[in-house]
Amino acid sequence: MAKLVIVESPTKVKSIKKYLGNGYEVMASMGHIRDLPKSKIGIDFESDFKPQYIMMSEKKALIKTLKEASEKSDGVLLATDPDREGEAISWHLAQILSLDLNENNRITFNEITEAGIKTGIENPRKLDINLVDAQQARRVLDRIVGYKLSPFLWKKVKSGLSAGRVQTVALRLIVDREREIEKFEAVEFWSVDAKLANGRNTFVAKLYGTADGQKIEIHNESSANAIVDALQDAEYIVSNIKKGVRNKQPAPPFITSTLQQEASRKLGFTGQRTMRIAQQLYEGVEVPGIGATGLITYMRTDSLRISEEARSAGNAYIVSRYGKNYLPAKPRYYRTKSSAQDAHEAIRPTNINLDPLSVKDSLTADQFKLYRLIWERFIASLMAACVQDTVAVDITAGNYLFKANGHSVRFDGYTVLYEEGKDDDSNEDGDLPEMTKGDALKLKELTPNQHFTQPPARFTEPTLIKALDENGIGRPSTYAPIISNILSRDYIEREKKSLKPTQLGMIVVDLMVEYFKRIFDVKFTAGLEKQLDQIGAGERVWTETLSDFYADFSKLYSQAEVSLDGKRVEIPVVESEEVCDKCGRKMILKSGRFGKFLACPGYPECKNTKPLPEDEIKQPCPKCGSKLVKRFAKQGGKSFYGCSNFPTCDFTASGLPTGETCPECGGYMISAGRGRKYCNNYECPSRVRGREEAETKKTARAAKTKKKTASKAKSSKK
Repeated sequence: MAKLVIVESPTKVKSIKKYLGNGYEVMASMGHIRDLPKSKIGIDFESDFKPQYIMMSEKKALIKTLKEASEKSDGVLLATDPDREGEAISWHLAQILSLDLNENNRITFNEITEAGIKTGIENPRKLDINLVDAQQARRVLDRIVGYKLSPFLWKKVKSGLSAGRVQTVALRLIVDREREIEKFEAVEFWSVDAKLANGRNTFVAKLYGTADGQKIEIHNESSANAIVDALQDAEYIVSNIKKGVRNKQPAPPFITSTLQQEASRKLGFTGQRTMRIAQQLYEGVEVPGIGATGLITYMRTDSLRISEEARSAGNAYIVSRYGKNYLPAKPRYYRTKSSAQDAHEAIRPTNINLDPLSVKDSLTADQFKLYRLIWERFIASLMAACVQDTVAVDITAGNYLFKANGHSVRFDGYTVLYEEGKDDDSNEDGDLPEMTKGDALKLKELTPNQHFTQPPARFTEPTLIKALDENGIGRPSTYAPIISNILSRDYIEREKKSLKPTQLGMIVVDLMVEYFKRIFDVKFTAGLEKQLDQIGAGERVWTETLSDFYADFSKLYSQAEVSLDGKRVEIPVVESEEVCDKCGRKMILKSGRFGKFLACPGYPECKNTKPLPEDEIKQPCPKCGSKLVKRFAKQGGKSFYGCSNFPTCDFTASGLPTGETCPECGGYMISAGRGRKYCNNYECPSRVRGREEAETKKTARAAKTKKKTASKAKSSKK
């Protein structure tokens, strides 16, 4: 009889079955099979917070099938994902299938490859009850907060709201930052730039201070102009030159949080989109000549550790492609932060030799982009530093001192392949012309520049993920759902790339912080995460953590109920200048599943709604002739154009219709900006040709880059 291997996702089944062969049957649990009931809190507070799990109704048929397969098998191996959540799913499976918890029936796969599957099968172990308890503790904590405070918000603010133990803290960070911005008072200051020439070469030096090295601050225009006047006839002499060398080190391989940040910066992916695609790359794709194989290691990790086998393979690739001088003199080891669980390696390719271009035809466009990012980041992390020659020049002009800094690349190192993205627009110093001490420089131009101190920037998705990670709030796997949830609840909105709290979001945070300040404190939440990690390590009893938390929480909840008895927090109505054409009232701003719109305040007597005036489009719907409006997708917030007569008319387009008909398929032409237009029909022959031409150009560019890189590497060897 065959052994039964149970995994979480059905997409893994084919890959794993191929490597295990005929002695094994592989089935999927499709995620969780038991959960707390939706109709009630499902926790027995009198029995050490015992969760009251029930079988998920939609999984009953699957559970029956798994039981039958288990009874017929020659043993069951639980191969759910290698994390706390996966450990808990295996525990639930063991309970339902009546498996012996003392048997070695738990296996994990860090990568869905032949080697990864073989290693997992050869190293079965007992279920880690500590990890299960840590997951149960998190689930119960989140259930207590969610099932107690969400109804509290319904009663005190409005129905449909939600509060979450971690979600509300993330929202608080965004709201607190917005309040900082609102309170910020800009301060004026000035700078003076000198455009100087040394022979034919020009560069810009910045005023630093007085000639004796004392830094000066310029607070107004008159002071700046006085300095400019004093410098017009001055001699500009190079008074000091300091040369040096700096090594610019590569970024470490990805962990979950940094992958989400970089994918947002470089690819414009949301956290959810990144994790969905990474899951696909981990579970496996069909590669010609290999078959179904996982391309990356497990993508939920906070460890920077990599295996020596992976390091060796990466080093061999670097030497063969770029030469020995592109390897550091000593292997580079990255330090994992102390709070990390370190259960898995960093995110890396499972097979270094499967470079992005070699598997491009096996991947979707999004899969290719993310795989290339992961592959290049990992290889670059093993490469030699970029070596730069630096120069700092002091220039004396009368009683003033100017400074200029520059650098040039002596050895490109890892930057030949990859450089980490940035969250800000700061510019590095550039190249400077050759100068020697005592050189007289020619003044070309003096420019006084007005500046104002800037408030802290609003969070973007990558900077919020970074803040959550640095503050120890939540776990890497929760960042994407947190952001998605507070967006869908209309607590925040996207303003270009920034995350801005809505009025509703501010009201919710203010209410929660006023009455539950300790629960939604950043340090307190981070401390709870540490306790959950201690439970997972067997250093703490999970029921003690719950007992301590609930004692504080229930006391605060009772006080809030008394303080707000009979009271309700009103959400201020935003009134527009638009008049309802049915009853004459001034319409108010509302939010719905398709974005913001205007509604009559006389609802339900008057149910009139209108799109926002700025979203009305003069061009009519090409399908039915009604008005077109600009809408925003519920997931991700991407804009599109849709018919105002929805759902009667289902016309949508990513661009604004031009009113023209496509000559090839009869579809609707839409604008792509800058005078360009294309057919809205994705399957139109013109769109197909466009995609093929774009792919051809990409391939040609990649080949050109590859050739250029190889030539550079060859020159370096010489």
